[in-house]
Amino acid sequence: LQPLCPIDGRFGPRSQDEIPLRALQFKRGLLHEFRKGNATKEQIRLHNLVQQLPKAIIIGVRKGGTRALLEMLNLHPAVVKASQEIHFFDNDENYAKGTEWYRKKMPFSYPHQITIEKSPAYFITEEVPERIFKMNSSIKLLIIVREPTTRAISDYTQVLEGKERKNKTYYKFEKLAIDPNTCEVNTKYKAVRTSIYTKHLERWLKYFPIEQFHIVDGDRLITEPLPELQLVEKFLNLPPRISQYNLYFNATRGFYCLRFNIVFNKCLAGSKGRIHPEVDTSVITKLRKFFHPFNQKFYQITGRTFNWP
Repeated sequence: LQPLCPIDGRFGPRSQDEIPLRALQFKRGLLHEFRKGNATKEQIRLHNLVQQLPKAIIIGVRKGGTRALLEMLNLHPAVVKASQEIHFFDNDENYAKGTEWYRKKMPFSYPHQITIEKSPAYFITEEVPERIFKMNSSIKLLIIVREPTTRAISDYTQVLEGKERKNKTYYKFEKLAIDPNTCEVNTKYKAVRTSIYTKHLERWLKYFPIEQFHIVDGDRLITEPLPELQLVEKFLNLPPRISQYNLYFNATRGFYCLRFNIVFNKCLAGSKGRIHPEVDTSVITKLRKFFHPFNQKFYQITGRTFNWP
C-alpha cells in the first residue's frame, strides 16, 4: 500500500551534510574512539569528521563549577567538549604555537556540532580577551560564578590539599585573606582577587558586548542543575535536549550525576566537592562586606542578580 504522504515530504528536504540530533547521540561512542586516536584518516573522511575551533568557551571562574558545567553541556548531542584544559590563550608558550595548534587540540566532531572548551584561568588573565577577540570576535563566552567568599575558600581548599599531598605546610586561610598589618582584606591574595568578578569582567567588556556573555549560577548548578542548563541551551541557540532524565542525584556523593543513555552514566571526579576547613566567622563577615559593592556592580552589568550576602 502507498502511504498517504511520503515520509520525506513531512519534514521538508534535509541538507546532505545535516545530521539529525538523534543520530549524533548514537554516534557518541564513535566520537570517543576518534578522541582516543583509534581512527584512521579514511574513517575520519568517511564520517565527515572535523576538528573545529570552539564556538563557545567557558572562561571561568576557577572553583565556580567549570568542570561540572562542561560535562553537563556534553549531555547535549550537538555539543562536543575538549576533555582537557588547553590553556592556549593564557599561556604565552602555547599561544606562540598558533591557532592551528589550538584547533588540533580540539576533539573530532560533525560540522554542525558546537565544540566547547574550558580554561578558567582565561577569566583573570589580562591578555586573554584581546587574544580571543582576534580569533573570533563573535564567540560566545560562558562565566560560571559562586558566592565570592565561598569560592575563595574553595580555591584555598584545593591548594591546601595539594600541599598536604606533598607533606608541605600551608598558612591558614585567615592569615592569607586578611593583611596582618592593616587588618583589612588582602587584595594581593589571588583567591580574593579572583572573586572580584566585576573587575575582571570590565576588562572583557573592552572587547566583547555583554550580549556575548552568559552568566551561570554555580551554586544553583549544584542543587538544581536543569534550569541553569536550559538557559545555556537557549544562549547557545541549541534545541532543548537536556532533560531531567539526564540528571540524577547521587546521595552518597551529594551531587547530581549524568545519564547519557540507558547504559552510560557518569559522576564527577571524587576531588569535586571537597570539605572546606572551618574559617573564623569574623573573617567571613569581613570578606562578604568587602565583596558586597563589587557584587552589586556585577549584578548591574550582567543583569543577573544572586542572593549573595
